[in-house]
Formats: sequence, C-alpha cells, structure tokens
Amino acid sequence: MALNILFAAVAVLVVLAVVSTVRIVPQARAYNIERFGRYMRTLQPGLNFIIPVVDRVNTKYDMREQVFSSRPKPVITEDNLVVNIDTVLYYQITDPRAAAYEVADYLQAIDQLTVTTLRNVIGGMDLERTLTSREEINTRLRGVLDDATGKWGIRVNRVEIKAIDPPPSIKEAMEKQMRAERDKRAVILHAEGERQSRILTAEGARQQAILEAQGEQQARILRADGEAQAIERVFQAVHSNNADPKLLAYKYLEVLPSLAKGEGNTFWVIPGELTQAVQSVTRAFTGDTNADAPRPASDDGGEPATPEITSGTPRSDAVRAADQAAEIAAEAVASARKEAEAAARPPGTAPGRRDREG
Repeated sequence: MALNILFAAVAVLVVLAVVSTVRIVPQARAYNIERFGRYMRTLQPGLNFIIPVVDRVNTKYDMREQVFSSRPKPVITEDNLVVNIDTVLYYQITDPRAAAYEVADYLQAIDQLTVTTLRNVIGGMDLERTLTSREEINTRLRGVLDDATGKWGIRVNRVEIKAIDPPPSIKEAMEKQMRAERDKRAVILHAEGERQSRILTAEGARQQAILEAQGEQQARILRADGEAQAIERVFQAVHSNNADPKLLAYKYLEVLPSLAKGEGNTFWVIPGELTQAVQSVTRAFTGDTNADAPRPASDDGGEPATPEITSGTPRSDAVRAADQAAEIAAEAVASARKEAEAAARPPGTAPGRRDREG
C-alpha cells in the first residue's frame, strides 16, 4: 500500500515537471524567459521547452499592431490660445527584449513624448494654421516618436490627431465668423444670379429687337421691291400699248377722288392740272379737234369758259354725261381755289374783285 502511494506521488511529480517544462506560445505572441532572474531568451510561437524552477516567463507581448488613444492635453499656440489636442497612436512591438528591459513603461513614455512633441510643434503655429495643418503635425510627430521609440523595440506606424478643441469663446467667435462667411457667400451668389438673370433678359430683349428690326427691314424691302415691280410693269404696259393723253387724263380723274377718302382729310388741295384733264376728257367724248387751242378767259377773271359744241351731230347720252362731269369738276376747282385764296389772305385784308364777284 505504501509502495503504491509512492508510485502515485512520483507519477504526479513527473506530470507536473512535464507540464512546467512545456510552454505553448500562441501565434503573434512572444514570451521573455528569465533564468535565475536574468534574461535568457524569447520564446517564439509554437511548442517550447524550459527548465522547471530554473526558468520562468517574465513578460508576454502581443506582436500585432496596437492602438493607443491618449487623453486630451492642453497645448498653447503661438497666439497664446490654449487648445486641447487628442491623439491616436498606432504602434507595434518589434523587439520584446528591448520593450521589457529598455523602458519601464513604454506606453507612458510614448504618451509623455507625444505631449512634449506636440507642445514644440504647436508652439510655432497660430490657431488657424493649427486647425488646417493636421497632416504636417502628424508627420512631425511620427518622425520624433519613431526615432525615440526605436531603441525601445517599438515601431510607431502612424500618429493621428483625433480632435483639436479651442476654448469656448474662440469656438463661438469661429461660429460667428463661419456664419458671416456663409451669409456673405449667399448674398454674393444671389447677386450673381440676379446679375446673370438681368444680363440674359437684356440679351434676349436685344436679340428680339434685332430680329424684329431685321424682319421689318426685310418686309419693307420686299414691299418696296413689289411696288417697284408693279410700277415698272404699269410703266412698261403704258408705253408698250401707246396710251394717248386722253386715256391718261381719264385715269387721272378716276384716281383724284381717292384723295378725300381718308377719315382725317378735312383739307385737301386740287392740282392746277385738273382743268386740262377735264378738257382732255371732254375732247375724248365729243371728238372736238379744236379743243387744243387756247380758251378765252371769262369776264370775271375766273376759269376759262368751256366752249360750246357747234357740231350739228346730236349728242349722245354719254357725251352729255361727260359734259356734266366736266362742268361739275370745273365748278369744284373754282370753289377750291377761292377757298384757298381766302385762307391764304392775311386777316383784315379786303377781298379782291374775284372774291366779291364770287
């Protein structure tokens, strides 16, 4: 019985010795081994063996890239404004031995180094440049931290500024400035829109006026060309058909009444050639060949008397109608001339003999 207990105790000791001898290191991990308090080696991922009681695991490190976010730190700018800057650090342990034995607390050391570097960098910038130069600040921080942490077995991959918080009074002033800038841009855009609208409206009115003027010009040209062609054709027709003075005088009398057709024509002038036109028409209907001779004037100085027709041939109805038209035209001419002379005479002037007799 005692022997069995002894064998069981030895077996347990052997199992404990084997368990304490084997060390399994996970992937992307590193263990620092000390022997009697002195650094011996670093265990790599996988199955490793150590000497029980003599060797012990001092520190365990994660070899993956890690993120460290620091608390906001007050920094004074060049224009004496206090801003709180919050940074984010991306780092990776490259040498577990140096990380364990070259620095006591590498995270605290990196945090304090970040604060001092930020104060040096931001101290040479004003607030506006600080807010707009994040890339420059990140680059300078990364350069300083990478040089300092290299001997600690740590590589700084990236440094990012998470937030830059100016004082509340500065925030309020910046918000007012931004609001004023937005209002200014809105007013400018509105004015530009009004200006462009007026320009386009004026341009459209100009184009419309030009097109209307061009259309009116073309219409007048076409009307003038039509009238010219009509006059030319009439002229050619008259000359080609050998129209005698009798036909021309008749057409003259036929067009003359159109002078008084207008609604506003309260006064119109009868040309002096009307008498000759009447005589031509009379000769055309009576066949008088002696009508071209000068006609004696009347005793009262008025229009020349119309000669009586002595031909023995009885007059037809057309001839009598022509005589009546000629007499009416002559009376109208005499009356129009008297009215014209009376209108042209100065006020207070006595009428002449012809006016009294009329």
